[in-house]
Order: sequence, then structure tokens, then C-alpha cells
Amino acid sequence: MPSPPERLLLLLPTTTYRTQAFVDAASKLGVDLVCASERPSTFEERAPDHLLTLDFDDPAAAAARVARFAATRPIDAVVGVDDLTTVVAASIAARLGLKANPVAAAAAARDKREMRRRLHAAGVPQPRFTSLALTEDPARAAATAGYPCVLKPLALSASRGVIRANDPDGFVAAFRRIAAILRRDDVSVSGAAADALLVEEFVPGLEVALEGLLMAGGLQTLALFDKPDPLDGPFFEETLYVTPSRLPQDVQERIAHVTLRACAALGLTEGPVHAELRINERGPWVIEVAARSIGGLCSRTLRFGTGMTLEELILRHALGWKIESLDRERRAAGVMMLPIPRAGRLRAVHGKDAAEAVPGVEEVAITAHVGQELVPLPEGWQYLGFVFARAETPAVVERALRAAHACLAFDIADP
Repeated sequence: MPSPPERLLLLLPTTTYRTQAFVDAASKLGVDLVCASERPSTFEERAPDHLLTLDFDDPAAAAARVARFAATRPIDAVVGVDDLTTVVAASIAARLGLKANPVAAAAAARDKREMRRRLHAAGVPQPRFTSLALTEDPARAAATAGYPCVLKPLALSASRGVIRANDPDGFVAAFRRIAAILRRDDVSVSGAAADALLVEEFVPGLEVALEGLLMAGGLQTLALFDKPDPLDGPFFEETLYVTPSRLPQDVQERIAHVTLRACAALGLTEGPVHAELRINERGPWVIEVAARSIGGLCSRTLRFGTGMTLEELILRHALGWKIESLDRERRAAGVMMLPIPRAGRLRAVHGKDAAEAVPGVEEVAITAHVGQELVPLPEGWQYLGFVFARAETPAVVERALRAAHACLAFDIADP
């Protein structure tokens, strides 16, 4: 009699872009899938073996809830798909004795202040920093700050609330704007993350993103993305990601080495990591390390071995299954995250067919829907959509993405 399929728990926030990619990967692997979200599904009563509601703001309570579920339906692996679920996933894994990062390490990666403290203690190259309580007088802090600097919330992602200040007036304005962002109804932060912000030295240079997989403390670089558009502020909205990197091989090796040091300093040992670094004449500087994979729909740029997706690779690792190859496909690939140019209501999207006809472009995925209220950075966190391209060289990919973007026009009504 064949053994039953292994059971996998996916933690899927209702706001994530990643649901379909991970569910498709689980289906391809043939696992028995259980999906958990922070809001109850209308189908939960009909499918109690496969749907759960968990409080992602209370990892201990979520772990206890899953333990009760697993008492009769054992769980073989748990995967959190984005920032909101990394600590919850670690807590559940610890409760069930599954392979995952230590809870304290996942929590440190989620808290930008604790991350900075641990990286500093380990001597990892990073910006100088200090934290500032929201009850403090920003004008007093601005008078002694070094410029330019970057102010950011402690727990938000996707560059939300990250603002550069070039002088004391800009510092005070950024402080007040971030405080207002943390009070928004669509921001769910609590505790220390809601009471303070981080002030960091602005590090000039090129920015890259390293997508990696930790296995027993060792780091496998899955892809290194160049970010061809400068990210100098005042806000830090990401647009282009292109891989493989065009940086010299020795620089790429130093980036991987510094990223591994950062992971070790945080205590991360297992699963995906997404690291942001700046490169200048002094070498690589760690801007951030997240204990999850690349966000949005950007993982569509990556294929491994014989066409394996990033999500399939992550699930195989969590389940302890064999991975035939961690090598990315030979061709260059890239994505453009379509920025929201201004606030308002989306009325129409023009030029999609022309954009998809650009040589090298594989897909134009418009994720914003007609009628949606658009909120640009730094208050917002979403994109209008994503453009994907693949070609023989990174330069050709970049040109295709820019050409496709130029074809698109967005009709946005005033708010």
C-alpha cells in the first residue's frame, strides 16, 4: 500500500502576491497542502483538513493552533511566503520539531533595529545607525544627524516608509511622514515596531539583490540581480532587476561572502534569503537581509535545473527532498516592477499588447485592477504590475524591459 503524501503547511497572508506560485509548486510536487491565512476563508468549514485561520501577529498562539491541528493531521514542513509570516513559520516549526530558522533569528531579520545591532556586533559592513522613538523631538535629533541619511520604519517591507533626508528640515518632514504611515489603517505593526524608527547613514553606490538558499548554515547563491536604475532617494522604489549580474566575478564573490556573514550574525540557517546590498569603492554593504524569497511576482524570472521554479525549490528544501540542481538557467532574465506614478483611481491601462510584442518580453502582468485606488511610495507598497523578459545577455533584457515600459500608459483619475 503506498504511503500517503507528505503534508505541507503554507502561510499565505491575504495581501501577498505569492499565493498562486506556491500553490502551483505544491500541486506539482503532489503534496497534501494545508493553507493558512490571517482571515477566515468562506470555505474553511467545508475543508477543515486544508484551511486554517491563524493570528500572524501572535506567533505563539499560531504555533499552538497548528500543534492541535497536527495532533491528528501531522505536518511535515511549514513555509511562510513573505515577511509577515517568517516568525510565525519559525515558531510553528519549533513547536513541531521541523527544519527551520530559530525563532529569534527570524525575529531579528524581521526587526530592522535588531538586525542592525546583530550585524554591528559581528562586524558586518553596514550603514551607521541609531533608533529614534516617535515620542522624541525630531528637530532635536535632526540637529545632530549626519547627512544625507535615511529614515525607515522598523518592520515594513517593499521600501514602504523609507525616506532620504538631506538636511534638518527634510529629516523632520520624513520623521512626521513615517509616523503618519505607521498610523494608517492598512499598516499592521505593533509593539516596538510601532513606536520607533531607524535613522541610517546613506550609503552611495550600486545596489544589488542576492537571492539565496541557506542549507545547514551554508549559503547557495541562486541569483544575483543588478538594479540598473539608481536608488538615491528621496524614496527607494525598486524598478529593474536583471540577472546574471554584470559585476566582476571577484565583486560577486565578496557580495556572497558578506551576505553569508550577515546571515550567520542573525542566526539564520535554513531556507530562502533575500539580501539587499550596496557596492562602492569600499566594498559591499548590507542594507537588509530578509528570511524569505524575493517579493511580488519577481520569482517568475528564475528557473532552475530542468525548469524548476523558485517556489518548487523552496518547498523541496523544506520537505527535505532531493534537489537535482540549484543552478539557474543560462539565459539572462529580468523584471520591471511598474511603479505607481501618482495617487488616484486607475481608469485604464493602454499599450499592453505593444509591450508584450517587444522582442524578449515574455509577459506583462498588470496586477492593479481598473477602479483600484493607487497609493504610491512611501505610503503605498504595491505596484501597477510586472514586466518579464528573457534574452541572451543582461543588456538585451534591460533594453527590452525599458522598451516595454515605454509602451505602457496608465490613465489615473485624480483622488
